[in-house]
Order: sequence, then C-alpha cells, then structure tokens
Amino acid sequence: MQINFLAILVAALATLPVGFIWYNPKVFGTIWMNETGMTEEKAKGANMFKIFGLTILFSFMIAFILEFLVIHQFGASGMVGGPAAADIKPSYHAFMVDYGTAYRTFKHGALHGFMTGLFFALPIVGINALFERKSWKYILINGGYFIVCLTIMGGIICAWEN
Repeated sequence: MQINFLAILVAALATLPVGFIWYNPKVFGTIWMNETGMTEEKAKGANMFKIFGLTILFSFMIAFILEFLVIHQFGASGMVGGPAAADIKPSYHAFMVDYGTAYRTFKHGALHGFMTGLFFALPIVGINALFERKSWKYILINGGYFIVCLTIMGGIICAWEN
C-alpha cells in the first residue's frame, strides 16, 4: 500500500465547501456567531490567508491519518513490517491479490469517517467546549461540522484507488 497524497489533498480541500455551507448564515452561521461571540467586524478584521492556509494544512493532517483508519489494507502492510517488507513477502502479495480492493468504496470509507467524527472529533470538540464554558449548540454545530467533513473525507480517501 502506498499513501495516496492526491486523494488526501482532495479530501482536505473538501472541508472548505462544507465549511462555506455549514457556517453560512442561512444554515448554522448565525447561531455559531452568537455562540462564539463573533461579530461581522471581528470577522472582517481577520487574516484570511492565515486562517484558510492553516485550515488546509490542518485538514491535510487529518486526511493523512484518516487514510490509515478507512483503508483496511494498510493493516496488512503494517502486519508484515511496512511497505518495504511487504514488497518482498509472498504472503502479502497473495493477500493483496485476494483482498486488495475489499471494502474500497466511498460508502465504506464514509462509514469509518463518520465513526471517527462521532467517536473522536465530537468528544474532542465537546471536552474543549465544556472547559471553555460553551453551549451545547456550540458543541453540536462544531462537532457536527467535523462529523460531516470526516464522513466525506473518509469516503473520498477510501474510494480513490491509486
């Protein structure tokens, strides 16, 4: 198995349109602004190059690790000692002939992405929000965003074969 950097990049970039829709004032944007204390004036004074640049970087980091969570074949590679060892093990090649494309669908990746969002991202957002004294609306809006993003990202990564 090789890391598919193009799939990771596309999955990372998919978070941007999701965010544009999710945080639009007609969807959850107005509620989010109220819950965070964000105002139009604060938003206009932000360094958008920095915000979007770091958003893409962080999304890329998330997508990178998500690849190992949604593609089961990486486990087989790890069991034989990694990609270098996998290239010389006949048992690995036999396994990949039989199961190399098993569960490599958008639907399956989306399921694992959803589970990662629900059981990993949402609790992280929730814990931080509790200590920051944020509301349940804040937790559900931000946690929901990550659940949707990770679902889409997982689907893209899993379905995209080299």
